[in-house]
Amino acid sequence: MRSSKSRSRNKNRNNRPSGGNIINRVFDSSGPDGKVRGTPQQIIEKYNQLHRDAVLSGDRVDAENFAQHAEHYTRLLAEAQREVDAKREEQEEQNRQRQAERDRERQERLKAQEAAASDPASMDQPDMAETGDSGLVETPEEKPKRPPRRPRKPRQPEGGGDEPKTAPDEGAAPEAAE
Repeated sequence: MRSSKSRSRNKNRNNRPSGGNIINRVFDSSGPDGKVRGTPQQIIEKYNQLHRDAVLSGDRVDAENFAQHAEHYTRLLAEAQREVDAKREEQEEQNRQRQAERDRERQERLKAQEAAASDPASMDQPDMAETGDSGLVETPEEKPKRPPRRPRKPRQPEGGGDEPKTAPDEGAAPEAAE
């Protein structure tokens, strides 16, 4: 006896795909002459060819069988094509609506710009007194200057020598050795 788990896994299997593009999907069709594999259009063409061959050979039963298989895939393809066309029409309508809305907004913006350009006094001006900002840009001349730096003190030698070394005066002449 099979377990309930395997039965529940198989319940949701159906031959019709959920979503996806049926027009380009590859099907395996089990016809009276064996399997036929391909897209719906290819399968229709194959079954129509088998139908013609059966008619020419005088086998009316096989001819009818192939014609029914071709009709099934023709209906499947037609339904998928209707769905694709409906989605395309819906998308185009949405695009037309979006474009109309953009055109309206663009016209409103242009009218507002033309009105503002023809009457500059009617434009809303910010009240500078309320913001506390004078609206002026600070320039380098207006910045307060820092006091000049004091020169650094010379470093003490680390060795702790007897006399600190000092730099000779720049303006003084070197002393002659006696």
